[in-house]
Amino acid sequence: MNLEECYRQMGGDYKEICTRIPTQALIERFIGKFLQDKSYEQLCAAVREGNRAEAFRTAHTLKGVCANLSFTALRDSVSQLTELLRGEGDALPEAATGLMQQVSADWQRTAAAIRTYLGVA
Repeated sequence: MNLEECYRQMGGDYKEICTRIPTQALIERFIGKFLQDKSYEQLCAAVREGNRAEAFRTAHTLKGVCANLSFTALRDSVSQLTELLRGEGDALPEAATGLMQQVSADWQRTAAAIRTYLGVA
């Protein structure tokens, strides 16, 4: 698998990332760091605990990371969740659970493509 195929598998935009990050080595470095980022785990915990403020904060952070790395599919699903959580109130909206399922599926697909590309478990 090459880097372009990795991006295709995850639903990312390879051409866009190439305009943002000038070398394949740097792209590889940053996508490797994505696997170490704790935002997704923190988002899962916040949603599980019903902590809307923390869920919003971590979803917003994850959205920014995905936008910077051109992880389009994951960025889109986490963006929807971010906007749902942006509203007022302490309780998680009912729709958050369904959106979180989509975020999780997109995150798993993205992480699996990166792991395959980088040859890591």
